[in-house]
Amino acid sequence: MNANGVTLTAAATAFDRVADSYDELFTHTAIGRAQRKQVWKELLAAFPLGSRILELNCGTGEDARFLAKEGRSVVACDASAAMIAVARRHEDEASEVSTIQYLQTANEDLGALCFEKPFDGAFSNFSGLNCLADFRSFACNLAKLVKPGGRVLLCLWSRVCVAEVMWYLLHAQPTKAGRRFSSKATARLGELTISVSYPTVREMRYSFSPWFQLVSRRAIGLFIPPSYTERALTGHDKTLACLEWLDFLCAGWPILRDAGDHVLLEFVRCNP
Repeated sequence: MNANGVTLTAAATAFDRVADSYDELFTHTAIGRAQRKQVWKELLAAFPLGSRILELNCGTGEDARFLAKEGRSVVACDASAAMIAVARRHEDEASEVSTIQYLQTANEDLGALCFEKPFDGAFSNFSGLNCLADFRSFACNLAKLVKPGGRVLLCLWSRVCVAEVMWYLLHAQPTKAGRRFSSKATARLGELTISVSYPTVREMRYSFSPWFQLVSRRAIGLFIPPSYTERALTGHDKTLACLEWLDFLCAGWPILRDAGDHVLLEFVRCNP
């Protein structure tokens, strides 16, 4: 824990190291934009105009800025001080009146937000929660911050990604093809290695009960492949557009909704 009371994890340290290059590595890539567009559609549907939303693992603030422009206010949190700094820099460069508040807060420290008024909803995008060790404590603390009936959308790496399995098998890397099948693994971020987990939907439903009820889920990046395949799709805009269309059509289907690069879980806060 640092002098500001923020829990310092290996993941936070790793994201500090890549903060300045993160947008180039993912946010501004064709695959990153395509996958994010799918999440944005669901966020706008879940959070009505004027909603006050808690964002966890906000990174460089791309989602927070989008929601602010769409008439939502956001308290955006991240354990990485460098990510928060980049997000604030983007905010300054935009030179617009903002409804975003940035806080350096780790997922493990949600109790520190107890002074905040209850939020209309909350979300976490693109795998930040895969670095979390204890989902049940996290869910209990989150429940204290979200109003009854509020929506919580969590986008995590899924346990099974068909596109990843096919990619690595085609490249004769069977170990990597099955790396998500176990519940835990390691991931390389810059020069550092961090521990990640791949919880199943059933495990997430259990961890969030009785405070939240799972009401829907869909794949994010079902036909659109993981971001490390970006180079293979460079210059193939029509192919990517076709894959986006297939995702839009099929990502909510049973079985397929659990087979994407990410799965987007939508919970509703139950009445106390």
